Amino acid sequence: MNISKIKKEKPISELINFGILNIDKPADWTSFDVVNYIRRMLNLPKCGHFGTLDPNVTGVLPICLGNACKIQEYFMHRDKIYIGKMKLHQKITQKKLEAEMKKFLGVINQLPPRISRVKRQIRQREIMEFKLLDYDIENKEANFVAEVEAGTYIRKLIDDLGKNLGGAQMIELRRTRAGMFSDKDKEFVTIEQLKKTVDDWKTGNEAELRKLIIPAEIINEVIPAIEVSEESLIKLHNGSPLFENMIAKKNLKENLKVINSGESFIIACNDRIIEIAKKTEQFQNKEILAKAEVVLK
Repeated sequence: MNISKIKKEKPISELINFGILNIDKPADWTSFDVVNYIRRMLNLPKCGHFGTLDPNVTGVLPICLGNACKIQEYFMHRDKIYIGKMKLHQKITQKKLEAEMKKFLGVINQLPPRISRVKRQIRQREIMEFKLLDYDIENKEANFVAEVEAGTYIRKLIDDLGKNLGGAQMIELRRTRAGMFSDKDKEFVTIEQLKKTVDDWKTGNEAELRKLIIPAEIINEVIPAIEVSEESLIKLHNGSPLFENMIAKKNLKENLKVINSGESFIIACNDRIIEIAKKTEQFQNKEILAKAEVVLK
């Protein structure tokens, strides 16, 4: 899918109803505060987010707009990167601190904190990076970067580290990446900047808002897509499963390969997502190839 073309040519109303905003969440706002603020600002029936941040944590919080909420789950549960600051309770050497941090690399067992939205039981999570950025030994403060599997609690990671070092607590945290969304993206925007842009749009200037909205068709970077013929669209919209004769004849073999390579895939036509479908058992018999998981109308 040509995301640049979609971003440039799709009507702004359609972008708003099937798009994503990469928000720089401010401190003292909950993730739901941000969702509700944007929903009211854009007058949408529904918005969502791709992974909660605690009120005192800042940084990357992708927000799905309108119909993009239907494919929210496909963007979630992706790796995250954080930078933060911890306060040690005892003065230790940098060498010892780095050595203890290295022990948390790989798959760890983590018990969610008492105040959390998940069931409090030990879960396995992978820590890809947990590295010291700088260390003020006199003030016992250390800046760090952590790349972790989704669902990892950084505050608990620091607390568990502290158990080996006489105590430690997280005092600052900022998310710099959530899946494919980063604080380096040109669309990364603060609440204040977004409000100004939306105000401009409401007075007839849509150019800046168009630049900020990421078309939800970017889901194609997460799961593959196949192209169907225009003649099949009415049947698919009316609930028909996918048959081989619906697939666009161009690149038929490649499209069939996509269907057979994984469970879920996008069904698209002319750079528009029709639905996300799941391969069926009948695929090997060339009967029904797939059935819709998510229908987008």
